[in-house]
Amino acid sequence: MNLTDKVSKAVRKASTVCPKNRLNAMKNALNNETNENASWALKLMIQNFEIAEKNKSPLCDDTGIPHIYIEQGKNLQIDNELINKIKLGIAEGLNKLPGRPMAVKGNNIERIEQSKGLYDMPSMVKSAPMILDNINEENTRIHILLLGGGPEIRAKTYRIFHKHSYIEILNEVTLWLKDSLPMLGCTPSIPCIGIGRTHFESSSLMIKSMIYGNLNNQSKLEKMITSELNKTNIGPMGLGGDTTVLGSFIQIGNQRASGVRIVSVRPSCFVEPRIATITL
Repeated sequence: MNLTDKVSKAVRKASTVCPKNRLNAMKNALNNETNENASWALKLMIQNFEIAEKNKSPLCDDTGIPHIYIEQGKNLQIDNELINKIKLGIAEGLNKLPGRPMAVKGNNIERIEQSKGLYDMPSMVKSAPMILDNINEENTRIHILLLGGGPEIRAKTYRIFHKHSYIEILNEVTLWLKDSLPMLGCTPSIPCIGIGRTHFESSSLMIKSMIYGNLNNQSKLEKMITSELNKTNIGPMGLGGDTTVLGSFIQIGNQRASGVRIVSVRPSCFVEPRIATITL
């Protein structure tokens, strides 16, 4: 199988298959849930996951915007040909899925105003600019993420005065999530958080938290955020209950000598992060 085919297959896998650690977390949440309405919602979500994987159908009607994160190993040179194969694979994957037609026609102003309508072909939904990182390993990894609109509307990248305490950061993040999660709708969420030196770096770290976050292996900081948010009684689909979030994903990068930290927070919905990885 060539790279274009692998990318096409990965797009479809990311959209249709719920990771086992998240499916297990949903089942555990259902077993521990004390709210009748929340239990009903969790059962439907689990059924949705199982049907989507069986039928190879999207987990959500909002099939998302493709984001590519490449970690270059020692064995592969990243060149224009490889990038074009990835782009072609993305287009083929969206058409075969099929992805929801969301690409807006027109020039700069017309696209902002959405005055010329939409393209019919799912492949016209182009991926966001790729992120390239290097790793001290032989193999290269290409991570494909599909990011939906709901979490993006509720996401935020901003500065926090840290006061030489990580607790200040966690408190600010938790307070902001307590305000935003009721408006997300599609809870239980997995808040994804990046802490870095600039808005770009923090957003990149937030993306990386989606790639490497694991509900089976939560850090102390991740557990603290999860515990506080599950006290809110927002619950699945905002119906109340014990399961507002399934867990939290955090990536902390380099920091500058400064009184502030730049933090990127994205409250993922219950079908996200949608991700598939190719190892070359």
